[in-house]
Amino acid sequence: MDYFNNLSYMLSHIFLMLFLYLFISHRYSRNITAGICFSSFLILTITDCLKLNIFPESDLCYAIVTIAQIILTQSTGILISKKRNQKVLFMGLSASNYVIVGSIFASILYICTGSRSIALAGSFFTHTAVLYIVYKGIHDLWIRQYETEYTQGWWALCLVPVSFYCSFSELAFFPNTLYEIPENIPGIICFMCTMFISYTAVLRYIESDSKRKDIYWKNMIFESYIKGLENQYYLVGQAEKNLKVLRHDMRHYSSMISFLLDQGEYGEIKKIVDHVNEEAEEHKVVKYCSNLVVNTIISKMVEKAEEFGIEVRLDLAVAQETPVNDYEFTAVIANLFENAINCVKDLKDEKKYIDAKIHCNAQRLMIQMYNDYEGEIEFNSGTGLPQSRKGGEHGLGMQSIQTFSDKIEGDFDCFCQNGVFFIMIFAKFKTL
Repeated sequence: MDYFNNLSYMLSHIFLMLFLYLFISHRYSRNITAGICFSSFLILTITDCLKLNIFPESDLCYAIVTIAQIILTQSTGILISKKRNQKVLFMGLSASNYVIVGSIFASILYICTGSRSIALAGSFFTHTAVLYIVYKGIHDLWIRQYETEYTQGWWALCLVPVSFYCSFSELAFFPNTLYEIPENIPGIICFMCTMFISYTAVLRYIESDSKRKDIYWKNMIFESYIKGLENQYYLVGQAEKNLKVLRHDMRHYSSMISFLLDQGEYGEIKKIVDHVNEEAEEHKVVKYCSNLVVNTIISKMVEKAEEFGIEVRLDLAVAQETPVNDYEFTAVIANLFENAINCVKDLKDEKKYIDAKIHCNAQRLMIQMYNDYEGEIEFNSGTGLPQSRKGGEHGLGMQSIQTFSDKIEGDFDCFCQNGVFFIMIFAKFKTL
């Protein structure tokens, strides 16, 4: 029986590593990742000998070795993952549940047929079928969720696979096995079906929630865009009206200047010219760049900053046509400015500034922003992003920026130095 159990467990470990390899984006090359997974497989197989062969009667040994194997498995997933956060842990725990199905079917087939060969063959085909069905059914859905930066609530979701795993273990393996209580077989089969349905439902709900958040941010940027257009339309109308008045008054100014020239009152003439220039400058519509959408949002953000007495130092060069989605690009700009405004609005006057350099053309995109801050900025250990202490929807702006950077295959970094918060995004685009 030990020989049969060893092979059954070995099959489970092989498919467990396959799940981790296929469902996690790799931090390292394929060869290195495969080597890490193979090393973990060898360690799992060797430690199986302790609980199955050397100390087969010891419940304490079984429990300790199993806990150590769980830690090793989840550490392997985190080690090879490009993104080290709660989602990786959720995937690792879920992979353990998927492979446990094959182990349970091996036990069921052995109880029903008494044949170890049939049981092992059935276990192999069950593992293969589960991997194929899960890969075809939810792989793309999972990768979409894995790649997004929305991580709120995933710690709680990790309780779902933990609950399933503990229940499977209690019903089929420890402290009593299916061989000792075969009456549990119908119940555990129903439980496995419930698990597959639950996982699909949970991931579908998460995808729907992510889409809702994406729509929320798009609506926010569209609202800002529309308000900005309305504001610019109003300013253009006011400027046209005031310029008409100024043009009408120019003949009076001309007469006055002509009269003062005859009198030699050059100082008064200069005052009149300065007054005309001030009038023209006051009603000028500011154009920051040739891209209408970006210009609108920048105008809105500068206006908002000025309401708090914040100085905005702009270095803006955005082409009329950009290689990125203008609305996503402006959403990033709006998020960055809102974060900076919230950071400096309550500081002393000499610290109320935002320095922003935004360049975008067909070859590259570069955003560099920095501002002073006070207090402490906390960075999420999983994402490396600043995290909000306000909860709820707060903090999603930085995640949205990270998602945009990943989408354009850019480099995104933020850090604090000497009381100044820096944030940078850079991407180089391929040109035909």
